[in-house]
Amino acid sequence: MDNLLSCNQCPRLADFLADVRRDYPDYHARPVPPFGDAAARLLIVGLAPGMHGANRSGRPFTGDYAGILLYQTLHRFGFASRGESIATDDGLQLIDCRITNAVKCLPPENKPETSEIKNCNHYLADELKHSPQVKAILALGLVAHKAVLMASGLKQSALPFGHGLRHTLPDGRVLVDSYHCSRYNTNTGRLTETTFEDVFRTLRTELAA
Repeated sequence: MDNLLSCNQCPRLADFLADVRRDYPDYHARPVPPFGDAAARLLIVGLAPGMHGANRSGRPFTGDYAGILLYQTLHRFGFASRGESIATDDGLQLIDCRITNAVKCLPPENKPETSEIKNCNHYLADELKHSPQVKAILALGLVAHKAVLMASGLKQSALPFGHGLRHTLPDGRVLVDSYHCSRYNTNTGRLTETTFEDVFRTLRTELAA
């Protein structure tokens, strides 16, 4: 991923980020690299950086609403040294866990186009290829679920998405689905603290097997 920060293969996203850098000169406003333990057995895949979250801070799920529940839960289940992610220099460490996104750049209205998901997928495929120790993958939302299938060489229709569903991939890894921990999903009750913790109990069981 040496060339990730300079990637501009999606013209719409590159142009949008150029505008963001102009309007918010203190923001990261570039592709956001993965964060966490390089030797992790758990890989979490989100959708894309948020405007005032990862796009600002340069760390996945850091500085936005979605990261509140995620990092609290990671800490509760022993995957993070603390329950809050504030900035890249806050000393937070992930334990046996790494976080990445299906799309590494901020998309307008947080909605990447299909072509952009496909363009970015080689990064996720590369992450999986060079991380043989990854045993479980958590997909936060349908886009992340489909991105994992694509990176694994599977058809988009190969495995259904559903909160709490567990799938075995061809390489033996386990894919576990969850609704995304977005403000919309938590405010509407589609995802609750309890149902999110249930997913992490499943993940802990998989890693203990």
